[in-house]
Amino acid sequence: MHRLFVALRPPPPMRAALLALRDDIAEARWQDEDLLHLTLRFIGEVDRHLAEDIAAALGSVSHPPFDLRLDRIGCFDRRGRIDNIWAGVAPQEPVRSLHAAVTSALTRAGIKPEERAFMPHITLARFTRGPTSSDALPIDRMWPAPVEARFDHFLLYESELGATGPTYSAVARYRLD
Repeated sequence: MHRLFVALRPPPPMRAALLALRDDIAEARWQDEDLLHLTLRFIGEVDRHLAEDIAAALGSVSHPPFDLRLDRIGCFDRRGRIDNIWAGVAPQEPVRSLHAAVTSALTRAGIKPEERAFMPHITLARFTRGPTSSDALPIDRMWPAPVEARFDHFLLYESELGATGPTYSAVARYRLD
């Protein structure tokens, strides 16, 4: 079985700006540089044949390259506790358009569309048992550098879960043109 997702990988200057945002927050597990990405679509576990169909379907995606900049910091909560800290990007329209094209290709390959709304973000830190309010986090002083980057490709990743956390391997790269 293959655990797959489709994502954008921020270029090195953007990753450096994201890593500079790390703060001394109790219980936060900060993402390593090799884990920083903007998920376009989490697919999950699939067999080898479906993985091959997915890779082929993603090859049909046509979308122009675009620029994104880091523009804010936020957090998500789950069941009343902060789950993670993330960086947002702007403008959102090009990445939302690419997400729609990826979703369409995956649907043709037999992957059902996600039911939850798409929120473009790059996860910076995760919590096992986070605070109950974002007021306990230094979100207001964690402002990202206004780094802008060109995105001219997206990737199909395989994720392997291990005792020390996930490992991501790019299995295919798709050029935006």
